[in-house]
Amino acid sequence: MTKIWPWLRLLVGLGILTALLWWHSTDAFVDALHAVDAGAVATALALGLLTTVLSAARWRLVARRLGLHLPLGGAVTDYYRAQFLNAVLPAGVLGDVHRAVSHGHRSGDVARGVRAVFLERVAGQAVAVAAGVAALLAHPALVSAMAPALVPAGGVLVVVLVLARWRRRALAPALTDVRAALRAWPAIAGLSAAALAGHLALFVVAARLVGATAPLRTLLPLLLLALLVMVLPVNVGGWGPREAVLALAFGAAGLGSAQGLTVSVVYGVLTFIASLPGAAALLLKHREDLPERRDEAPQRVPALVGAGQ
Repeated sequence: MTKIWPWLRLLVGLGILTALLWWHSTDAFVDALHAVDAGAVATALALGLLTTVLSAARWRLVARRLGLHLPLGGAVTDYYRAQFLNAVLPAGVLGDVHRAVSHGHRSGDVARGVRAVFLERVAGQAVAVAAGVAALLAHPALVSAMAPALVPAGGVLVVVLVLARWRRRALAPALTDVRAALRAWPAIAGLSAAALAGHLALFVVAARLVGATAPLRTLLPLLLLALLVMVLPVNVGGWGPREAVLALAFGAAGLGSAQGLTVSVVYGVLTFIASLPGAAALLLKHREDLPERRDEAPQRVPALVGAGQ
């Protein structure tokens, strides 16, 4: 089952995107590309820096609670790399895997490095889930309107829980680390909430770019639902369920499903732009590891950020 799951979630994400293309054609995607201008690019990079620093600080806090050394500068660089890899690779989590294993090797404890990243991601997703559920409870009419998306999402969640129960013995060593991380839960929750606010701000920018003039009290619950569904591990580099849910949510709110799809596509483009510093970090790391001559061993060059790790 564990060998099939990565391919299954990839197929689900591709299936959702295919259905959206069939239903709405490519107009939303073309309109989204036309909506992104230089100001939007600058805003995406600025908000991306903010959310990346906040998320990296959360990771550093969890890692230190687990007894692992992680300077903030190095955490920011690694987080940028992970975000870029998540955006360009189909599974959507390979960047986090690379981040976890790399830090684990540097720290001398790969298993604990992996658990630190896992707990950091769970902390961020828990805040997003709580905010999304609160949005649903505050707007009961959305629940019935979103039923076509919530029922499959519930099915995916059940599968994930079954797999987790099946692997409970493998998760048992993490309980000690979970208790250690929970001692810092107020700071972790605060960093997660601040990062969530940054993601919502970028969503609002995307909505305004495509001409969504609805007030924030109308938009924010819809955008929270999109962030909530992004927690599900059935996307393709972040694409798929997010677009379906925003199309349904905007339609249910009377704003038009096509506009919801366009907002989601613009947000996807802006998040990719926000991750581009990660490409530079990858190139820098690659150049550091290259040998100066064929007969020389690779020599480390001090990195721009987080040197000496």
